[in-house]
Amino acid sequence: MLSFSDALLAIACTLYFLRGFRLENINATPYANLDPHCILDAIESIGFNCNGSLFALNSYENRVYQIGIEDEAPIIAKFYRPQRWSDAAIQEEHDFSNELFQLEIPVVSPLVANNGQTLNHFQEFRFALFPRRGGRIMELDNLDHLEWMGRFIARMHAIGACKPFRHRERLDVKTRGYNTHEFLIKNNFFPESLADDFNKVTLELLQKVEERIAAAGNVAYIRLHGDCHAGNVLWNDEGPQIVDLDDCLMGPAVQDLWMMISGNNEDQVNMQMERILRGYCEFYDFDYRELQLIEALRTLRMISYSAWLAKRWDDPAFPLNFPWFNTHHYWQVHLEDLREQLMLLSQ
Repeated sequence: MLSFSDALLAIACTLYFLRGFRLENINATPYANLDPHCILDAIESIGFNCNGSLFALNSYENRVYQIGIEDEAPIIAKFYRPQRWSDAAIQEEHDFSNELFQLEIPVVSPLVANNGQTLNHFQEFRFALFPRRGGRIMELDNLDHLEWMGRFIARMHAIGACKPFRHRERLDVKTRGYNTHEFLIKNNFFPESLADDFNKVTLELLQKVEERIAAAGNVAYIRLHGDCHAGNVLWNDEGPQIVDLDDCLMGPAVQDLWMMISGNNEDQVNMQMERILRGYCEFYDFDYRELQLIEALRTLRMISYSAWLAKRWDDPAFPLNFPWFNTHHYWQVHLEDLREQLMLLSQ
């Protein structure tokens, strides 16, 4: 008869494969060998006593799990996607997170293992552990919450401006624009009937993005969260907590602000940004020239998002969770969206 912990592990294994890691494709994914036994062995290798409980959490870029610990609260384990970041880049993410945490800025920072490290290695995998934190999604239509977020992000930026990243990406037209577009072209992701139009529209767009960036002048590049949207903010009675600094990079401050804005009504959008900046300017100066970068940054995100999906299309989790991607309809709609961005940037 199975022990209780073995029974839990068997259930975890079943859930693991039901989440889309299909056996016939398992050798094609970078996580082919990351089964529940490997996950729990990795956690125990750095001094934690697992009770056999393992629950997969929603994450596409990395693999993230809630792990039960004997006689203690569960923890969160994040296994980094192989070949994406260097060890030095991941360590900079951890160091930035801990720097913020030590200065009482509420981010969920990685735990230090018995070996004194936050970045751990097991077999071919790299992973980090985090405390489990609860909360709800922030209310993007709540102006008080947006002003609070403005104060919070400003405190983060005041620290981020103190020194640069040396191993993280820089948010610019080359990395998020030309390089990602070149990947899609070289790997024939665009339908043949649309490829010429995509190439023409994208190159025109990137030229407009360069012009918009040049018009803004010499804005400061600082350490940022980089992917600061509502899904990466947990809200509780004490306010917001930032999670997932996996995309932290060097960029203009407005990158961490514009994704807090929701809706298409111009008056509503202006009111939301006004409240964010009201809170922001209580703790850190904002260069208002950066506001003219918003559509340029949105364009780079649109282009790089398609390339992000394309680069991971051999991972079985992606076709399962993004079945609409890489269809003729998807590329038609995406092309029209890029044309709308070209019109906006041409005004």
